[in-house]
Amino acid sequence: MSNQEKIVVCGAGGFIGGHLLADLRRQGFTNLRGVDKKPFEEWYQKFDDVENMVLDLQEKPACDKAVAGHDIVYNLAADMGGMGFIELNRALCMLSVLINTHLLMAAKEQGIRRFFYASSACVYAADKQTNPDVTALKEEDAYPAQPEDGYGWEKLFSERMCRHFSEDFGLITRVARYHNVYGPFGTYDGGREKAPAAICRKVITAKLSGDHSIEIWGDGHQTRSFQYIDDCVYGSQAILNSKVVTMPINLGSSEMVTINQLVDIVEGIAEIKLDRRYNLKAPKGVNGRNSDNTLIKKLLDWEPSISLREGLEKTYRWIYDEIKAKG
Repeated sequence: MSNQEKIVVCGAGGFIGGHLLADLRRQGFTNLRGVDKKPFEEWYQKFDDVENMVLDLQEKPACDKAVAGHDIVYNLAADMGGMGFIELNRALCMLSVLINTHLLMAAKEQGIRRFFYASSACVYAADKQTNPDVTALKEEDAYPAQPEDGYGWEKLFSERMCRHFSEDFGLITRVARYHNVYGPFGTYDGGREKAPAAICRKVITAKLSGDHSIEIWGDGHQTRSFQYIDDCVYGSQAILNSKVVTMPINLGSSEMVTINQLVDIVEGIAEIKLDRRYNLKAPKGVNGRNSDNTLIKKLLDWEPSISLREGLEKTYRWIYDEIKAKG
């Protein structure tokens, strides 16, 4: 892709959107537009050399304005968070369908060249994720459909919208199913944070306060894979630019751990050992989920490879500095 391409990042004020814009700038792209609903001062990363727009992308006129005059659209915009948010805000998650629908309509009308949609592993059928010792999820495991209620249904529906806009109108769309993305410059408290950031915050708080205990949601045996943000940003661009990735595809690490093992790693980074309290009534999601990377390795000759330990060290350091700075 020429660095003269005009690129719009929707959801630019969020965690992944901010990192994507930062990476595009590093590559020399200069015709960049960032769009988000949040006030600009609340964006996680802010760049004065980017055209920044505050718009509610659930509204069609806002989507028209967001994509006008550009070539490429990355749609990372959604009302979402960790499992604590998803399970308690299903209607809000479903309403994100307006964002992708209106962006697709605007992209079709204004001749956008390529359109990227950030989907989620929450599209996968629940009955394939009942055991912590889960078989890694292949792309075809999304059907017969039984996704995460609310958030997962919205993502699966929006995937189909991308497919049909390609089939019916010739809009080139690419869809990546993100698996648990984490890293610095993101949410680590307030209820929307995901497990890696939440565990880092809890361990840091325990260390700084002297209360050497930690609450873990669930029994700690549920399994996940966690993808560091740098791999997600690289993979998203590779998928968008690919000529052969024409179907929704996994974008996630295949390094599966239990939540207990995740806590072990963060404790090791912090050089502390905590007493663990298990909250069995808290939201915990499915019992097991991991990414089968057979397809992405075949089509792109690549898969996410940054180890969980390496990524957590960087994430822990950033969250620690943030908490210390707030006193």
